[in-house]
Amino acid sequence: MTVHLITNEYSLKHIVPPGHPERWQRVAAVTDAIRNSTHDVVELEAPQVAIALLETIHDRAYIDRIHAFCESGGGALDADTYAVPDSWNAAIHAAGAGQAAVDALRNGSGTAFVAVRPPGHHAERHQAMGFCLFNNVAITASYLKQMGEKVAIVDWDVHHGNGTQHSFYNDPDVLYVSLHEFPFYPGTGWVDELGNGRGLGMSVNIPLPSGTAAASYLAAFDQLAMPVLRQFDPSWILVSSGYDAHRDDPLGGLNLESHHYGWMSKALGSVVPANRIVSFLEGGYDLPALGEGAVSTLDGIVGRVGEVTWPDAIVGSAGKITSMTRDSLAPHWNIR
Repeated sequence: MTVHLITNEYSLKHIVPPGHPERWQRVAAVTDAIRNSTHDVVELEAPQVAIALLETIHDRAYIDRIHAFCESGGGALDADTYAVPDSWNAAIHAAGAGQAAVDALRNGSGTAFVAVRPPGHHAERHQAMGFCLFNNVAITASYLKQMGEKVAIVDWDVHHGNGTQHSFYNDPDVLYVSLHEFPFYPGTGWVDELGNGRGLGMSVNIPLPSGTAAASYLAAFDQLAMPVLRQFDPSWILVSSGYDAHRDDPLGGLNLESHHYGWMSKALGSVVPANRIVSFLEGGYDLPALGEGAVSTLDGIVGRVGEVTWPDAIVGSAGKITSMTRDSLAPHWNIR
């Protein structure tokens, strides 16, 4: 089965200060691993996003401000988020990458992995933060919505995707499901953040304490995330596929292993076909874990992962918090 790998040379030209974890080598680690895998890889160039589509997620004044900031030489947008002149091209191509993935899959087969930077899930409508300039996955969801599609976004980055959640907080047609470490940056993603108005119940947050074992994380994914996804019955699934919940990640405090991403992506493939799943690189700062995790994700989507036996127990403080999560979701979803 074909893997469409969408990337762009500007991703490597978005330069951050020495020692910064969100470095260009992250994309290289992922693209090299996918190219060297046994998958049939077709590479596509990420195009520039149309400004009209970008404006469905970000204010025009903010877009213009980022453009001007990069053109003037760049610098620090906040304590964590940086830009240089080439960051503008990196950001607008990263924002257009998801559309290229969707267009490749709509009338074809296979699946797609978007390996670009800057990442996106922290970017708010009018604010860059958390290494992110534009919200790549939210822009892609907006593109699919314009075509009448029903979209689920699954975010397994170790950090909560505040920008993505806020983009669709009032929207009944986009489901946002996030498993993340809590309390942790950016401070959002507690169990009571369920959406608002017609979007009530469409934000599903599964916060997990630092040190949560892989078995508890996977049980929460199986018992909470998957039932909601099946009930929502999306036509497309977009994955904010950060790999910083990996046990080797220097920033995160969770304990997944590389093959666990294949377990989760295989489960997603039971909800929609492979050619309706697009994976987006978000976080992840250990280079070997990035490459291994990306390939494992693709293995799961295309059916190269064998039978999975999901853990039953969610133990310790993780169990207490997921019990609270279950109670918060019960009025909106049938959770056993």
